[in-house]
Amino acid sequence: MDTVIDRLIKSQSIFLATHVNPDGDAIGSLISLGLGLQQYGKRVYTYNESPIPAVYRFLPGVSLVKQTLPQSHDWDTAVILDCGDLERIGTAVDCVRGLPQIINIDHHVTNTAFGHYRLVDSAASSSVEIVYRLLKRMNVEIDEAIANAIYTGILTDTGSFRFANTNSAAYAICSEMVQCGVDPYTVAQHVYGTYSLGRIKLLNMALDSIEISTNGKLSLMALTREMFAETDTNPEDVDGMINYAKRIEDVRVAALILENARGTAQKRFHVSLRSDGTVDVAEIAASFGGGGHFSAAGFGVESSLKDLKNTINSIAEKL
Repeated sequence: MDTVIDRLIKSQSIFLATHVNPDGDAIGSLISLGLGLQQYGKRVYTYNESPIPAVYRFLPGVSLVKQTLPQSHDWDTAVILDCGDLERIGTAVDCVRGLPQIINIDHHVTNTAFGHYRLVDSAASSSVEIVYRLLKRMNVEIDEAIANAIYTGILTDTGSFRFANTNSAAYAICSEMVQCGVDPYTVAQHVYGTYSLGRIKLLNMALDSIEISTNGKLSLMALTREMFAETDTNPEDVDGMINYAKRIEDVRVAALILENARGTAQKRFHVSLRSDGTVDVAEIAASFGGGGHFSAAGFGVESSLKDLKNTINSIAEKL
């Protein structure tokens, strides 16, 4: 960590990015580190290719996150947050590869160890937990804006402290963030308490799409671009829907197929995998070129929807 801190202190202009279709941990990491580095007087450009999901737009500092890359820049450092591999940031990857130094901050067990410097801890509850430790070591003041980002990142990535990645640090840090001004009720209302009508309609379609494997151990949910168009929703509205498929009785692995781009002959999909805790879905995802955690992972693939469903259903035979 000392080496990373030294690199950050010596940097003048820093590019921060996280993965496409960001979750609460990705956004919390991006905002908290961005605000913290600004306290150090650094010029910071925070970036995400995807729009920020509506449920996280209440966070102070969210306006700092840009969806476009400037025509010219003078960044001397890139910090990539919550990404198992560099390609997860999307189209900015070529730009980042050309920068003098890349810092990799992540908690995925399948992290590919990209970058010149790394802070990767698979025992951490979240990437924002690692960012918290970094900011504390740098003596950054955890103000209310940073505290809200850290709290939200941990809350969402631990599933409100229900997932297996929940550790003692998650509780301790969130308690400290409350002391720094976070209102747990307000955060919960934004993250879990308000949905658009379109998202409810999309959820209905997602539930209707559920298929169960012959042996009952795998559930499959699929969302297409036509469904998004019909409900006037976006991929960020899918957050958490896979948990409905995971909670079905006797299911050990749930898969959510998300169409995210059109190809020529084939379509591009992202597949999210969730386990009941008895199956290593990170290993399954890795076999498709993806990665993640033991109980939560994912991968991207070009395929027809029919062929992809057949491929995923074949996994059930090994469960």
